Amino acid sequence: MPTANPDVTLVVMSRDRREELLASLPRHEAPVILVDNASTDGTAEAVRAARPEVTVLGLEENVGSYARTMGVEHAGTPFVAFADDDSWWAPGDLARAAAVMRAHPRLAVLNARILVGPEERLDPVCREMAASALGTPADLPGPALLGFVACGAMVRTEAFLQVGGFDRVVRFPGEEERLALDLAAAGWGIAYVDEVTVHHHPSPRRSAPEHRRAAIWRSRVLTAVMRQPAPEVGRVVLRALRTGTAERRGLVHALPDVPAALRARRPVPEQVRADLRLLAGDPA
Repeated sequence: MPTANPDVTLVVMSRDRREELLASLPRHEAPVILVDNASTDGTAEAVRAARPEVTVLGLEENVGSYARTMGVEHAGTPFVAFADDDSWWAPGDLARAAAVMRAHPRLAVLNARILVGPEERLDPVCREMAASALGTPADLPGPALLGFVACGAMVRTEAFLQVGGFDRVVRFPGEEERLALDLAAAGWGIAYVDEVTVHHHPSPRRSAPEHRRAAIWRSRVLTAVMRQPAPEVGRVVLRALRTGTAERRGLVHALPDVPAALRARRPVPEQVRADLRLLAGDPA
């Protein structure tokens, strides 16, 4: 794997998708840290044997996206790009993204354009990010965001670790929201940059849609408890109760972690909440 850019490390989080991982690893144009979330299919051993240049951090328990935080702490480079076992950055675009980060000191997270599958469909979330109601501030390279997609993101290590990275409470999926809120509260910027590309070929070994939706709502509830004022927490809970079975299941799954979320509770400033309302189309 190329090591020409000393500023960037690529952190990959994986669990029980050995074959997809072995296929995607050769595509990465930076030193790779694999954080294996307690796989049971021999992932860590297979990567150590097939790709000895990869640094493997094998965990004894599945800690969700906190695994990425462990990878960033281990990296020691100014910038860290994320990839999943079924995603990779386009040739040359890790270096291009790092150059954008260097040129914009307030930028904490760069979200690349994400092309999905062999047919390279633009991920619909990219259209939403490109049309962000927050506009493009003069000191950011693209539309400002209050969220991002981890597998298509490069982070500034200083900013990421300053706000604690991904945490053990929210875990996965939907882990980006709490981190984005904390970065905004600390004055950092997040931007969509269409000029760099990430390819994502979703693994067939994915959770069923209803299970993933429940997990996302679990994260949404816990993030609200950690960072939103009490009335908004109530609104999130009511939406979960009224929306559907998967959403209600997510609410139930969140309950055991509510004490930990309350211990980490730190509501974000009013300006961040105002930006959230603007993005939701409710500026009042």
